[in-house]
Amino acid sequence: MDAPSGRPTTARVTIGNENWDFPVRNGTIGPDVLDISKLYAQSGRFTYDPGFTSTASCESKITYIDGDEGVLLYRGFPIEQLAEHGDFLETCYLLLYGELPTPAQKSDFDNRVVHHTMVHEQMMRFFQGFRRDAHPMAVLCGSVGALSAFYHDSTDISDPHQRMVASIRMIAKMPTMAAMAYKYSVGQPFVYPKNDLDYSTNFLRMCFAVPCEEYKPNPVLARAMDRIFILHADHEQNASTSTVRSAGSSGANPFACIAAGIACLWGPAHGGANEAALKMLAEIGTVDRIPEFIKRSKDKDDPFRLMGFGHRVYKHYDPRAKIMQKTCHEVLSETGHKDDPLLEVAMELERIALSDEYFIEKKLYPNVDFYSGITLKAMGFPTTMFTVLFALARTVGWIAQWKEMIEDPSQKISRPRQLYTGSTRRDYVPISTRKS
Repeated sequence: MDAPSGRPTTARVTIGNENWDFPVRNGTIGPDVLDISKLYAQSGRFTYDPGFTSTASCESKITYIDGDEGVLLYRGFPIEQLAEHGDFLETCYLLLYGELPTPAQKSDFDNRVVHHTMVHEQMMRFFQGFRRDAHPMAVLCGSVGALSAFYHDSTDISDPHQRMVASIRMIAKMPTMAAMAYKYSVGQPFVYPKNDLDYSTNFLRMCFAVPCEEYKPNPVLARAMDRIFILHADHEQNASTSTVRSAGSSGANPFACIAAGIACLWGPAHGGANEAALKMLAEIGTVDRIPEFIKRSKDKDDPFRLMGFGHRVYKHYDPRAKIMQKTCHEVLSETGHKDDPLLEVAMELERIALSDEYFIEKKLYPNVDFYSGITLKAMGFPTTMFTVLFALARTVGWIAQWKEMIEDPSQKISRPRQLYTGSTRRDYVPISTRKS
């Protein structure tokens, strides 16, 4: 049966001589969705979808991606417009509340975030329990999970006010904790936040200021940092976001849920992609070696892969990459790295990817990780901090998705099914009678 618009309202599933009709749900944009929530109850069968590449796990109004067309929208607004004209805290407000703030709302929101940037002083002792050579992501994951031990007044997820306080706290405290993780890893004293600085400038100061000299903010680097945060703020139901929703579906407190997202993001196939891209550029080294590596990348028997090209979702040019390319040039020019050999390698690789028939056919376009790694390196961050910065930016997306899930009356605890292929039922045999 079709709706007046011509879009189908039901779909029939046929197995052998049996038929079942299931509703088809229509989003505001994007493909229609076959609602199979009652498939098992009616047919006694599950679907099999490894990686959930064809399965919608929830209904959401936050982020929309069209991978074929290279589109990324936050609450309907193109990522290009937000990164070009807005700032990160405005994007945070948009993701949390669904609309761009008025001047009064923006001022109030910024003020609430600023006055939650400090962490409990006893967190200092918690950090000192880590080894000095601990990876910053290990420190961040553990310390964020520990926040629930310090802020008992915002862990009741059934209380809307506590959910709001927890949301603001996570957005405000994540830069402080990320900077603390960095400072601890390099053996420098922690730097407290300053309420008269904007979000990104404050973060850069907490990372790079030292007590022995005055820190001078660089507006070009601060703006670049802000754009990076905007570009990574949310990305629909990716692995870490799905992890946050899954953890939250059990009723876990928001700090534990964000820690779970950080743990998932740490994987090299997810948050570590920009670090891998930078390592690849360093391995290539110079422009004259590019043909050798291009040839290897086309050889299916060679384990080498070009990192920073292609995307699990985008089958077109990553819209974030266009903004990141411009930002990359601005940062390199400002920091005196304009002639960085890694950038020369990156630019030549980009040129080849956009003109080589193999890359075009395979749709291996440069993605945001291709540019963000070299940009962060030029700003002074070690590669171990790249995923930490990703987590900092993505926190607002995780919080927005968690908040939406908690407030959705149809949401259930996450419980995927499986296709069991192990042994069938068998009886226990005493060890004395087992044959060798």
